[in-house]
Amino acid sequence: MNKLTPFFISCVLVIGAAACQDTAKTTVTAPAPDEAPQAPTTQVTQEAQEDAQSETRRRQLNADIRAREQRNNVTGGDAQRAEGDLASEVRSKLEANIPNGQLTVNAQEDGIVTVAGTVNNQEQLSKIEPLAKEIKGVTQVIVNATVAPPNS
Repeated sequence: MNKLTPFFISCVLVIGAAACQDTAKTTVTAPAPDEAPQAPTTQVTQEAQEDAQSETRRRQLNADIRAREQRNNVTGGDAQRAEGDLASEVRSKLEANIPNGQLTVNAQEDGIVTVAGTVNNQEQLSKIEPLAKEIKGVTQVIVNATVAPPNS
């Protein structure tokens, strides 16, 4: 047994050293360390955008918002929210439910949220206030967004 232990340890070290010689990539499309990164193609960009606006992503964002609210309830911060948390939650809610919107969100201590930017149509513009008010801690929503259809 005394002779086998050093043998096993040396085998593990040799295998580990050999495995470290391979510069692994995190994905098939990841650049090697010495390669310059390539700009994504239009198709890749479109697929990423569709994924970001998918029903699955919307459910994930809403679940994250519910988890934050539950965490705040446990810590006693029901209605009192940090400005950054409130703005982040509203931004997540709007990103999930208003595709292709270019919106910015600012929050104040008293729960007043200001949303500015552009959306693609009037229907999206009318969704902003009710969606933002779904977030606990939002007392008032000021919508400074405008309708600007995307360029073809």
